[in-house]
Amino acid sequence: MQVYRDTGKIPDFRNGVVTIGTFDGVHTGHRQIIAQLKEEANQIDGETVIVTFHPHPRRVVGDASRSVQLLNTIEEKTALLAEAGIDHLVICPFTEHFSQLTAEEYITEFLLKKFNPRTIVIGYDHRFGQGRKGDYKLLEDFSEKYGFRLKEIPAHIINESTVSSTGIRNALLAGDTDTASKLLGYDYFFQGTVIEGNKLGRTLGYPTANLDVENPEKLIPGNGVYAVSVELDEPGDNAAGKFSQTSTGYVDKMHLDKLHAGMMNIGVRPTIDQSARRTIEINLLNFSGDLYGRTLTVYLRKFLRPELKFSGLDALKQQLATDRQQALQILRT
Repeated sequence: MQVYRDTGKIPDFRNGVVTIGTFDGVHTGHRQIIAQLKEEANQIDGETVIVTFHPHPRRVVGDASRSVQLLNTIEEKTALLAEAGIDHLVICPFTEHFSQLTAEEYITEFLLKKFNPRTIVIGYDHRFGQGRKGDYKLLEDFSEKYGFRLKEIPAHIINESTVSSTGIRNALLAGDTDTASKLLGYDYFFQGTVIEGNKLGRTLGYPTANLDVENPEKLIPGNGVYAVSVELDEPGDNAAGKFSQTSTGYVDKMHLDKLHAGMMNIGVRPTIDQSARRTIEINLLNFSGDLYGRTLTVYLRKFLRPELKFSGLDALKQQLATDRQQALQILRT
């Protein structure tokens, strides 16, 4: 897949079949669109082109006081789209000026002038241009005038219940890993760097790696204890390039042997910490060694329980033993 970040340097595509969207999560609904994109391209010996935006449009036109929580970083999204078999990905800088384009200007000055599409494929609810006033009907009018084909993906083809990135985010925040994995088509994942913690886990017999997730926009699942599969980088690895080496985030039986079984706690550790500072701690169940400074890729396999406050460290230790057994049983299946 070829990636372009400068819309002034886009080549002439061969019978370009173009779709546009944020594609956050590259979930099963998105993959229905991608399948249609590839089918259309095959019919005319064309090339598939996805146009996405960075930063996320809500950062520019939304409420600046509300943080944007995304399922994918731009690197993760790029890797997932590459695995999906797209020919070209254009990452368009989303600016205040761009957001002010009228729907008509969006079509003529952006879509037609930049991409010269043979076919445009859009979801049934796609909106564009200033005030999101552009829609399928407007594109249909322009297709007759400018001679490009238009293909709409109706709701019942994408999914009868309509898969949405928002629905997946809500599932993850609620600890509903089963729903999130089903809608995504893969186990949700995120990366972080191991930093120094208070080392209390060692005294309990459960040493933990404290994870720092650098990208503040990356969605962190809701508080609780999870069974996770964890991939370790090799010292000196480029973390951003890791996805192309690991099935780009897909946990399947083809490479589970490369992953470490673990359990993860996300929360404020109410039994041992009064600071209310949220942390991400991972205990690798069959691993020993120094992890400081290394990058871990964490794949959510199953939510085990909510975070609880125990009467003391002995009760916490007893619960951790139960959590460990549950995690091992889940990760062995």
